[in-house]
Amino acid sequence: MASPFDQSRYQVRLDWGLDALARLAPADIVVVVDVLRFSSTVIDVVERGEEMMLDDAAFAVSLNGARVAAAAAAAGPDQTGPHAVEDEPSAPVVLLAGLRNASAVAQAIADEQERRGRRTSISIIPAGELGHGGAPLRFAVEDLLGAGAVIDALTTRGIDHSSPEAATAGEAFRGLRGAVRHLLTASGSGQELIEKDLRSDVVRAAEIDASEAVPIVRGARIVGI
Repeated sequence: MASPFDQSRYQVRLDWGLDALARLAPADIVVVVDVLRFSSTVIDVVERGEEMMLDDAAFAVSLNGARVAAAAAAAGPDQTGPHAVEDEPSAPVVLLAGLRNASAVAQAIADEQERRGRRTSISIIPAGELGHGGAPLRFAVEDLLGAGAVIDALTTRGIDHSSPEAATAGEAFRGLRGAVRHLLTASGSGQELIEKDLRSDVVRAAEIDASEAVPIVRGARIVGI
């Protein structure tokens, strides 16, 4: 029996962290959002035409984002890009998104739906922040805004059958879009990075739609579409 929390009745779904992969119904596309700072780092890597391995170095950038991406990719066969799943419809396409590439990711999803010729289910997973010393997952405003940016961009492309959780994130981004830079620099995650002299990373991560790079997980690698 379907769980009331699996959001299976909706095309666009949202839940937090690693446990979201188990709570949400299986989706055709999984979008992992870890704005500060796994997604933003990977976007920059892919933008340079390079790739990143899902190894210890990736986990050092951001444990939770890398962990969610690796687990999502492990849910299906090795990925070689959206066009490679034609013969394996159960294999999820795993994308990395942030504020910097929200529209580019939404367009890649729309293109994949058109290629499949049917409604394509999408799980948006904001990674949240894992506390130190085994503390539980905490809400991260930057990931809510990053997820909301993707959902807002999907809506403008006609992909708008969203769960209440996803719709709320989209509305949060729309209402707070003009304050994104301030919210990221003032957030707990932002302040933590600023204390480490990484303010420029936080400000860069807050640049909305500054990149066309769309990172996709292919097995143990993250490359550009």
